[in-house]
Amino acid sequence: MLTVEEARARILAALHPVPAETVALAEAWNRVLAAPVAARLTQPPADVSAMDGYALRAADAAAGARLRVVGAAPAGRPFDGTLKWGEAVRLFTGSVIPNGADSVLLQEDAESDGDTVLARRPPDAGQHIRRQGQDFAHGDIVLQPGRRLGARDIGLAAAANHPWLSVVRRPRVAILATGDEISMPGEPVGPGGIVSSNSHSLAALVRACGAEPMLLPLAGDDVDAIGAAAGAAAEADLLVTTGGASVGDHDLVQAGLAAHGFALDFWKIAMRPGKPMIFGRLGDRAGATAVIGLPGNPVSAFVCAVLFLRPAIDRLSGLPAGVPPVEPAVLGAAVRANDHRADHLRARLSIADGQTVATPFARQDSALLRALAESEALILRAPHAAAAHPGATVSVIRLDRLGF
Repeated sequence: MLTVEEARARILAALHPVPAETVALAEAWNRVLAAPVAARLTQPPADVSAMDGYALRAADAAAGARLRVVGAAPAGRPFDGTLKWGEAVRLFTGSVIPNGADSVLLQEDAESDGDTVLARRPPDAGQHIRRQGQDFAHGDIVLQPGRRLGARDIGLAAAANHPWLSVVRRPRVAILATGDEISMPGEPVGPGGIVSSNSHSLAALVRACGAEPMLLPLAGDDVDAIGAAAGAAAEADLLVTTGGASVGDHDLVQAGLAAHGFALDFWKIAMRPGKPMIFGRLGDRAGATAVIGLPGNPVSAFVCAVLFLRPAIDRLSGLPAGVPPVEPAVLGAAVRANDHRADHLRARLSIADGQTVATPFARQDSALLRALAESEALILRAPHAAAAHPGATVSVIRLDRLGF
């Protein structure tokens, strides 16, 4: 069996970013930038005032000096002229500094009678002026590719005068749930049947990772039905199946995909939950679609999605891909020694004495969705880890910080 790290490395090595597309700036939030953004203008375009007040020459504005107001320069309407000795121009935040001025007298430090202004507290030379190009100059690269765009980035791109941006197309992830026993939410549930939760939790996770989920119809435990459903994923960048990944009589995912040219890379990982996970390629070599086959147990499917599907989507999106962020925590309850598989214990988080405390649920069954929904972290337990007592330092993946 592969280790978690080996399996993740093999998945990521087989994937490449999807092509770019151009979108309107208003649609670029949370997209991954595909090309550098160069400023198309200089910001500020000229020396401008940082405050409301009066433009003047600092040498003219000793305390108690009174200057003649010769005009006003609202933002966007520069003063047409050059300041002379003893003159001032009314300014507002963003106003262009007139020729001849070298500082700004703050409004609250001035006393105006309309035609003149008294400097109660004179400014220093250069004070309260934002210099031309202080933020960026024409041609500066203000945003680099491989960055997921947040609200601040959108604002910067707008200020750099870009109405359109080149971004990585959202990866299309097809999701296929298999099993005779499953029904979609709201549909009749047969004897011994269950409602399919994996399709919807995985679709939500895929969307949270910035990709586009494609929910395929359920496929029963039938080779032809699985193959037909997989055929509908031809336009996907990644096919994710759930259920049928083991070797039982009804675990038919690999057989169902074989008719479409499925080539297995690996099967089985030394981890808990989630050992029977599949990875391979579907179709001819040039247009092959990557396949991640997750276990059917909902907790196993979700944990594998955190460890493997999320990094896979990052790679397809052009982002740095690897281990989900890990941080230290204090163990809140005793855990027994581990076997040869890496364990991922669902846990609640709390704060005690300024430290993050991770307390694993007493029951770690891979079918307990309620416990999974209440979990805020996965406690990572290495293979053959010794028993640990409360207060020990452990490593955790914070689910509450991954956005799902």
